[in-house]
Amino acid sequence: MVETYKKPQRYVPGPNDPALPPQLSEFQNKTTDEVLEELNRMPFFMTKLDNTDGEGGENTELEALKALAYEGEPHEIAENFKNQGNELYKCKRFKDARELYTKGIEVDCNDAKINESLFANRAACELEVKNYRKCLTDCKNALQLNPKNLKCYYRLGKAFLAINKLEEAKESVEFGLQIDSDNKSLKNLLDVIAEKQEEAEQRKAKDLQAQRAREGMQVILDNAMKLRKIINVKTRAPSDIIRDCKIALEDPFDYESQLIYPALILYPTTDEFDFVAEVGELTSVQELVSMIMDRPEEWFKAPGHENFSAKKLVGYMETNSGGLVKIGKKITFHDALKMDKPKIPLFDNALKIYFVPKTESEEWVQKWDKSKAIERRIASSDES
Repeated sequence: MVETYKKPQRYVPGPNDPALPPQLSEFQNKTTDEVLEELNRMPFFMTKLDNTDGEGGENTELEALKALAYEGEPHEIAENFKNQGNELYKCKRFKDARELYTKGIEVDCNDAKINESLFANRAACELEVKNYRKCLTDCKNALQLNPKNLKCYYRLGKAFLAINKLEEAKESVEFGLQIDSDNKSLKNLLDVIAEKQEEAEQRKAKDLQAQRAREGMQVILDNAMKLRKIINVKTRAPSDIIRDCKIALEDPFDYESQLIYPALILYPTTDEFDFVAEVGELTSVQELVSMIMDRPEEWFKAPGHENFSAKKLVGYMETNSGGLVKIGKKITFHDALKMDKPKIPLFDNALKIYFVPKTESEEWVQKWDKSKAIERRIASSDES
């Protein structure tokens, strides 16, 4: 398609467009785009930064405005940046104000009062934007110039409080109160810090109490395990689900109460397993197999599951010497673990039981390799 040529339109200001200033009257016949480009080059009309004069050189008017910021004596320049920063701070433009205070500091005017204000004011900006470490540094710099700057002691207290350094926060505020004991802001902040310290002490006491309780329960649990002569075998590559297994007493403060074990249930003929987080030592093998076989009918129709049921599965547990022992369905895990011969241990702090279909159990037992079972373990076992 061939586009129709349109003659550029002369610039006519719209309701929200700038009128042509006198110095651009010679551009009355320029197009809208050309005039707006020229206007953008004038600092008071700029909508975007133009660093050239239209021919690849400097924008002399812009450079002149930049130069104005640095005209005068160093203290006058620094003071100017401080005042501009203060105006931005009042408008809550904290990051912009911070930049101007930084420019004032960089002037290095050797005027202690001005530099004190610049550091103190920049600290206020850092506090607002949550740069607490930088706030602390700026407050300290300001206090080196004037140790009686109460606002800096207040900001130190706020910053230390924000990073949970309560003692440092308290000391900062107390220094300020030594200068002005009636300062309301410092007194209120000190109350807040005291409240936080009290909360921290209460948490610490509570945590210590909980730790002692845990230690006491661990002693009781250890004694319960020793009383039952429980052995735990560590394996070379424990399953992720039992790596952090926890054994517990039903009543944590009674070593004679029932022990609760995590249990790893393996189905070696189908290379599957189940994990039960809590199995009481008084639970029988029958109760466990009935629970884990409580499944949807579809599961039993899957290949390899034809002979899986509470009645058709036989349970075996591994002995401390690496062999296998058949576990009757009426026996409880308490009775199984307390036997001296053969000795049945825990594995990685969990019960470990194999369930095999009765029709395949004899063949599976014959294939059991005692030496490989031992190889899967770490050299020693722990008697709890």
